[in-house]
Amino acid sequence: MSDPRLDELIEEFSFLDEWEERYRYVIDLGRTLPPLAESERVEIAKVRGCASQVWLVSATEPGSGRVEFRGQSDAAIVQGLLAILVRLYSGRLPAEILTLDAQAAFQALGLGDALTPQRSNGLKAMAQRMHEVARDALAGSHA
Repeated sequence: MSDPRLDELIEEFSFLDEWEERYRYVIDLGRTLPPLAESERVEIAKVRGCASQVWLVSATEPGSGRVEFRGQSDAAIVQGLLAILVRLYSGRLPAEILTLDAQAAFQALGLGDALTPQRSNGLKAMAQRMHEVARDALAGSHA
């Protein structure tokens, strides 16, 4: 099954041949994320498992049940990875979020093998947090 958001990202990355170009583009994507308010950069919003600091906040839209994600990192490349995840995951229903595989998406973008083990672990931790939020939202809707 094809995902339009992932397809759009794959198309954007398809124009970038060199890893350095992809790296720069990831950093540029990170610059598109609006910064979190200081009140949102709190301990409970921190993502564990990331070498750099990452904060991830979410909100479920009343009525639709769609989950919106916002986040910020103190490292430019991680901010870019987070921007890609937010683009892939945000605005979806919890059940949709749970079907997304971040590792496979990053492989499809040609980024998976280029990430250091530390960054791969951070990416995994961010995606896991998004899945946890989706599971919590699903559990809450069935309460």
